[in-house]
Amino acid sequence: MSPEITKQYNNRKPPLRAVPPIERFTPITPNMAISPTVSVVVPAMNEAENLPHVFATLPQWIDEIVLVDGNSKDDTVAVARKLRPNVRVVHQTGKGKGNALTDGFAACTGDIIVMIDADGSTDGREIIQFVGALVTGADFVKGSRYASGGGSDDLTFIRKFGNKSLTALVNRMYGTSYSDLCYGYNAFWARHLDVLNLDCDGFEIETLMNVRAAKAGLKVHEVPSHERCRIHGESNLHAVRDGIRVLKTIIREWRSNPAPVVHEPAAAPPAADQGAA
Repeated sequence: MSPEITKQYNNRKPPLRAVPPIERFTPITPNMAISPTVSVVVPAMNEAENLPHVFATLPQWIDEIVLVDGNSKDDTVAVARKLRPNVRVVHQTGKGKGNALTDGFAACTGDIIVMIDADGSTDGREIIQFVGALVTGADFVKGSRYASGGGSDDLTFIRKFGNKSLTALVNRMYGTSYSDLCYGYNAFWARHLDVLNLDCDGFEIETLMNVRAAKAGLKVHEVPSHERCRIHGESNLHAVRDGIRVLKTIIREWRSNPAPVVHEPAAAPPAADQGAA
């Protein structure tokens, strides 16, 4: 090889290579970090007294809080903004918990959506269990007061009887193994909103989500959750009236399409990095 060719060979530039994108990881424990972003939806109407407690339980690592205000007459929105200046406030377009949650879900920007109550009955510190189940393979995660480690301080006899009966009915219809059909603490990948296709206004929304998750063939996982009593104010839940609405929802869904369908969920983003900080 001539000296000139040797010089050109030694001075050549290496070929350009694609640089992989830098993953964004959010630490959630000292030994675990996740890349998906997390939105928490809090439907609220006249919950100004309860929000300080509720927001205090929400982990600092969540990316977004979406407060859905149901035309509150108190300082719900002002208190939320004082507690978390970056809170996203959505003004509800209709009435009822189902409508509020649907509005909140539509406003979320996170990969994962968690729904939590504003009355202090659900504990935000449990969110890590829901997110952990999602990033390790679940499509939809539902809290259960009857799973080992769960419980309730607020279940009356009629609510417990109704929930057990409706849960057994859905399990028989769809071959599911739910232990707590009507509990409102759930989390799911935002990419599944289309198959859930939520279209109800009331407290029956939790049942509708669980039924449609089963019909869509989503991988559902239960985690234990402890329900506490409302801290301040009066609940809008009426056991008999809302139980009848839940039953009508189950029957309607069965008539529209009784058989679960095969669903291939879209590829999930990278889940978790053990040991990241």
